[in-house]
Amino acid sequence: MIQIAPSILSADFANLGPSVAKVCQAGADLIHVDVMDGHFVQNLTFGPMIVKAIKPYSTVPLDVHLMMTNPQDLLNDFIEAGADQITLHAEVEYDIISLLKKIKEHGIKAGLSLRPRTPASIIENYLPYLDLVLVMTVEPGFGGQEFLITQLPKIAQLRNMIDPAKTLIQVDGGINDKSAPLCIENGATTLIAGSYIFGSTDWAQAIRSLRGDNG
Repeated sequence: MIQIAPSILSADFANLGPSVAKVCQAGADLIHVDVMDGHFVQNLTFGPMIVKAIKPYSTVPLDVHLMMTNPQDLLNDFIEAGADQITLHAEVEYDIISLLKKIKEHGIKAGLSLRPRTPASIIENYLPYLDLVLVMTVEPGFGGQEFLITQLPKIAQLRNMIDPAKTLIQVDGGINDKSAPLCIENGATTLIAGSYIFGSTDWAQAIRSLRGDNG
């Protein structure tokens, strides 16, 4: 079944804990946490303390996406805060393999994210250490952007490169009821959506519609 991961970047920050609890009850499979450092991307968002604060409200794994130039600086903090999955960016200038190994040593799933301009082929050297690959279908930094249909071939290419039983394909950016089926058709296994879910009046129905279940 397709996993749906609501991104709290679009949630009500004044009621973040209850919003996490509510969206879990609505059928979320994961809670996606977009960590932006103001350097790797322009925006500045959450730190480890937010992950720790929402952990008790979530009945599903916390999926933490580190959009950071220096993820090594706070990696231990996010691990200790309760992250269940941690995704780094392939574009960071650091020993990525050592960080992926460190994540997995703590029993946490490890992922690698690709910006729109980054080719799928870059993950080949990292596949033995990956539980997931995250394809960005917008330029990372802000929610509410329009889906980049040019990224669909990358999703399909990844599907042909990896073993779906070992490595999942996440897609994040402009996900709604129109773009979701396109991603699924090309091999996505997890859809990350913020504005579409949290901007809806019926979160459960929004989640079902992303899976293609409108009943």
